[in-house]
Amino acid sequence: MLHILNFETTWESLSRLVGWTYFVCWSVSFYPQVILNWRRKSVVGLSFDFLCLNFWGFSCYAVYNVALYTSPDVQRQYRERYGTDPLVQLNDVFFGVHAVIITAITLYQTTIYRNGGQKVSLWSWIFIIATSFAALVLGLASAAGGIATLDVIYYLSYVKMAVTLIKYTPQAYLNYQLKSTAGWSIGNIALDLTGGLLSDLQLLIDAYLTGDWSSVTGNPVKFSLGVISIIFDLLFITQHYVLYRDTRTHDELVAAEAGEWKPLLSGSADAETPVASSSLA
Repeated sequence: MLHILNFETTWESLSRLVGWTYFVCWSVSFYPQVILNWRRKSVVGLSFDFLCLNFWGFSCYAVYNVALYTSPDVQRQYRERYGTDPLVQLNDVFFGVHAVIITAITLYQTTIYRNGGQKVSLWSWIFIIATSFAALVLGLASAAGGIATLDVIYYLSYVKMAVTLIKYTPQAYLNYQLKSTAGWSIGNIALDLTGGLLSDLQLLIDAYLTGDWSSVTGNPVKFSLGVISIIFDLLFITQHYVLYRDTRTHDELVAAEAGEWKPLLSGSADAETPVASSSLA
């Protein structure tokens, strides 16, 4: 019996260690981009669609984690549905809130640094507004007793998963158009990849300890977030180290973006119009 208790305690300690390690990796992963923007005094080469989608996605993720971790009503509904407590750790809550703050700072940088005249596409705005409106409707329905609060929280988690599915695509396509990853921090990717692997590892350890693998399906956003991030991180690593190893200088990148760049999710005349070089001064 003592051996079993020691075994479980060891795995529980490992889960906490893995959880806080992935929290540190994912949290720190935001900073290389912020520092790169500050050093270059430019956000040329960084997709604004990615930034806006990222902010909205992490806002949903933060609410999702905070609700599952702190709300007795949501926790009760979760137990009634799955027969166990939600596998949301304190590090998940800290990560979500921190991500919202640091992505907001990165968005602010786009307003004060050289940006090449880039604009957020119409399609990104449509996605953000439509999913926000749906969240509002579901929230009102929950307040009226029409649906469970847990379902509203799950909706936000699905929005986060949808954002994760699409948010990297504009950045990957921008790198392809510019034939360069300049302006996009590879340090961010290395830390993000490590965090994604550890995030899924913690979830699997927790499921093993409880003996209930429905805990993985009961927390789909965390597992899917890790898997999707890993796939795109590998793509960005390939772009940086294999496809576009001869990185352009900042001036060459500005010129390329001004004369050639069009957003993948174009939706307005302004977004598709090349920017004159003089407007970048």
